[in-house]
Amino acid sequence: MKFKINNRFRTVLGCLLAVGLFFSTPSLAFQQDSLAQETQVSTATDTVGEGAASPAATEEVADTVSAAGGEAAAATTTSTTASSSSSSASAADEGTQIDPQVYKNMTYYILLFLIICTVVAIVGKVLSIYELTRKMNGKYNPFANNTLQSVLFLVFLVGFFAMLYYGYAVWGSWAWRDAATEHGKDIDTMFIVTTVIITIVLVVIHLLLLSFPYIYRMRSSESRAYYYPHNDTIEKIWTIVPAVVLTVLVLFGFFTWRSITNVPEELQKSAIQIEVLGEQFQWQVRYPGNDGEFGKRNYKLTTPMNSYGIDFADKRAWDDIQGSDIVIPVNKSVRFHIISKDIIHSFYIPDFRVQINAVPGMTNYFQFTPTITTEEMREKMNDPKYHFVMLCNKICGSGHYNMQKNVVVVTEEEYKEWLSTQGKYFTEDLQKEFASASSDDAKELATASLN
Repeated sequence: MKFKINNRFRTVLGCLLAVGLFFSTPSLAFQQDSLAQETQVSTATDTVGEGAASPAATEEVADTVSAAGGEAAAATTTSTTASSSSSSASAADEGTQIDPQVYKNMTYYILLFLIICTVVAIVGKVLSIYELTRKMNGKYNPFANNTLQSVLFLVFLVGFFAMLYYGYAVWGSWAWRDAATEHGKDIDTMFIVTTVIITIVLVVIHLLLLSFPYIYRMRSSESRAYYYPHNDTIEKIWTIVPAVVLTVLVLFGFFTWRSITNVPEELQKSAIQIEVLGEQFQWQVRYPGNDGEFGKRNYKLTTPMNSYGIDFADKRAWDDIQGSDIVIPVNKSVRFHIISKDIIHSFYIPDFRVQINAVPGMTNYFQFTPTITTEEMREKMNDPKYHFVMLCNKICGSGHYNMQKNVVVVTEEEYKEWLSTQGKYFTEDLQKEFASASSDDAKELATASLN
């Protein structure tokens, strides 16, 4: 029976190899022929382009192409000399054809897969023959494989713990930095507690899982293991303990988040207000002017000149300031109004432990207080070019990777000086456009442009 199965396997494998070779050879030959034809056609086309004024030269090229490349190449050359539109049409037709190299690559990978399968089958047969030989010589030990596999488990356990230590000691210290905000300390505490609990569980589970196969491996000198089908006490322990731990972690995170996001109303009003608009693939930043309030936005008012969609009929919008970067003063509470123009983005500043979605049609808020300036962070990191960076943490399209903006933390005096140098959203062009539409406010508009 085994002999018949092996013969069938070899027959099927031989047929697959033959089919693969059958498909790979014609595709290679077709590729070479088409390459030669394209070379001849391009040469002929260049000749026609240089001597287009001579009908004799054109006829000579056409004869050469027809003799070398056949009727298809001659037709292509004739159409090229006839008109540019027919040439572009033929190029479009050639572009829709599948490159023969695709078939060649597919055949190559199929053959490679079949060869790997054949090698695996051969190795398996060699091992079975080796085992059969040891049985015939009386040297076969049925428990040797158990010992080998259990020892491999122990080797993997040691390697696993070594990589775990390396991950914490090297990559952990490289990736971890203290938070640069007041609320970030609470986030870090929650993260560290969770990591410690998870690490303890990880070590204990893997220690038991990978050491038990060696301790309780099957050996000829010992009796069979005791079968322990059911124990209510153990099941209660491994159900209740994880449930309690997870509940504590969830409540810990819930109350931490509430303490960060539920800001008293008086603190909301006293904070520096900044509006951040996300769109594919950039961030726009708006600061309120002297009145301390943002003007209204209306997506219907979005134009190439007014990409933010600000409603300049609202006079509070006339002094709104456009920030080149996000600049905030240290040790001052800052409240961000986070919105989106098109799809969901994510307002994310890793060093500040800040992340919240920017959702179209609604405004999300995040208020925090930075505790370290950019210059102090550069000294701490020993990197004079270091920047706090705001990123988009939602994959939002092809330009997602480049959707970022610098966040600069400065002293209060530097912040006020920077703010005075920034331009307004209500530019002169927009003022002229708005004044022509609303002549009644022209005088007030002139006054607003000076503020």
